[in-house]
Amino acid sequence: MSGTNSADRILAILDVFTEERLEWTPEELMAELGYSRPTLYRYIKSLKETGFLASMPGGCMTLGPRVVEMDYLMQKSDRLVCLGEPYLKQLCDHHPASSLLVRWYGSKLLCVASECSTPNALSSYPRGRPMPLARGAISRAIMAYLPRRQLEPMISENLSEFASIGLGSTCDEVMICMKQIRRQGVAIAYGEVTPGVVGIAAPIFSDTNAPIAALCVTIEARETDEKRLQRISDEVRSAAANISAELGKYPNQTVEEKPIRRQA
Repeated sequence: MSGTNSADRILAILDVFTEERLEWTPEELMAELGYSRPTLYRYIKSLKETGFLASMPGGCMTLGPRVVEMDYLMQKSDRLVCLGEPYLKQLCDHHPASSLLVRWYGSKLLCVASECSTPNALSSYPRGRPMPLARGAISRAIMAYLPRRQLEPMISENLSEFASIGLGSTCDEVMICMKQIRRQGVAIAYGEVTPGVVGIAAPIFSDTNAPIAALCVTIEARETDEKRLQRISDEVRSAAANISAELGKYPNQTVEEKPIRRQA
């Protein structure tokens, strides 16, 4: 951790908490991060006082209530969520499905909002749970629109995964699939993330025309046919385009200052 400042070192403590590892003791943190005991305890004290960490029985720590508070504030302020929720509801009104808004940040895909019109959600990834990068319609809907210099390394790093789902065994073959998605404006995947479920996703762009998210509908394969699949594809593509247009239309206004347009 040499060469990093105190803020980076504090954030590194929060970064070790994952779905696979929800609790840590101070001793485990010292071994993981290489901090001295006085330094670690100083950072822990600050994080506990501000609510980012909480003590658990047995000397363990986990993420604290401040994280929940900030998640609430994010839902209230995230322009993508505020603009996208009406479209999520509309898509679920039209189909027995789940609809999701998924943000792309760094090298992660994260669901930030969802709706469902079936008894059970047709997604294995609720809000806040990172999604696999090399599987599913959502990842390809975003990756297909990344610059080649950014996309090629990602394909190379995940080539075995792409090959396992039939997208190609070489970088060039996968690139051909990505170009086809760009032409269609929508990506479709069959059971790649959740067995028996079809995912249909389209990219959402920022005001700089960079892909920042995807809108996706997931529906049971037995509930769809070619005609419905085409209809969902058209609706998802159109809704994603509308959200993109709204995101770029009022870059300096809050969502509350303008109406949210709904599809007919």
